[in-house]
Amino acid sequence: MPFKRVPQKFNASIKEVTIGTGDKALVLGGESVTPLYSFDDPIKNPPKVGIEVSDKGPNLELPELKKFYEGCKTIPDFAKRACTAPGASFVTLTLESADPNGENKSIEDCVKLAKDVADVVTLPLVILGCKNLEKDGDLFNKCAEALEGKNVLFMSCKEENHKKIAVGAVQAYKAKIGAESAVDINLAKQLNVVIGQTGVTLDNVVMNVGQSAAGYGFEYLVSTMDRIKSAALAQSDAQLQVPIVTPAGQEAWGVKESVASEADFPEWGNQELRGINMEICTATAVITAGANAVILKHPKSIETVSQLVAALV
Repeated sequence: MPFKRVPQKFNASIKEVTIGTGDKALVLGGESVTPLYSFDDPIKNPPKVGIEVSDKGPNLELPELKKFYEGCKTIPDFAKRACTAPGASFVTLTLESADPNGENKSIEDCVKLAKDVADVVTLPLVILGCKNLEKDGDLFNKCAEALEGKNVLFMSCKEENHKKIAVGAVQAYKAKIGAESAVDINLAKQLNVVIGQTGVTLDNVVMNVGQSAAGYGFEYLVSTMDRIKSAALAQSDAQLQVPIVTPAGQEAWGVKESVASEADFPEWGNQELRGINMEICTATAVITAGANAVILKHPKSIETVSQLVAALV
């Protein structure tokens, strides 16, 4: 008996969220099928890949990365060059120098840098904070004010500071926010619910449901993402019908396999290539689990992952 495949399509769909403006505006979400199941139904907005630039600058000790950014002197220079990375659909500025436990750069200086970057980039802009709840809340609001009209996505918004960011960045200055939770479907849903209680509609929200590098324990993140997509589509859970954006590069370049030198572990091979491979493995895994966008650091990783997505959809 011949096999007859029945397409699996859902009546529900993921909400569309737009970042950026004009011809370069980027739409995330909108799908009504299991991740990458383009053979069941066309995927309106395939997963996107963004490139991350820290306000501390890229790691120029990596030869290929140094070559890509050759001639760049300032953070706006790096961000402008990042926009030329093959396959990059958006650029992310990470304001890690604002961390009170680190350099503690002032909010005024960070806002000026964000504005300078926004003035030169040619792709939609995403801004990541310093991971300090109080500082990020104030920082995002001031940046949103300075960048009003550019439709910037600010990540991350957590339960502890969601009111300040949702009201200050979204309602006051029409920005977008990323709801960050800790690898738990119930926490992800609860955060979306309380954000909605501030009056912010979910077409202004994306989710970061957790991040981890491929390896031991990674399956917990992937299974959580899979459960979220299943609840959103198969169970029509409106509170989870939100695009997922995962800063995969931060974790991938933070593990020992990526940062250990070749001198210390010669049997592991080239350090930069190890980091690229870790970033690619992590990014492709979270995309197949349901991420609508990933944020990576290395141009080679970005090119490879974007080519893979294009081949699959």
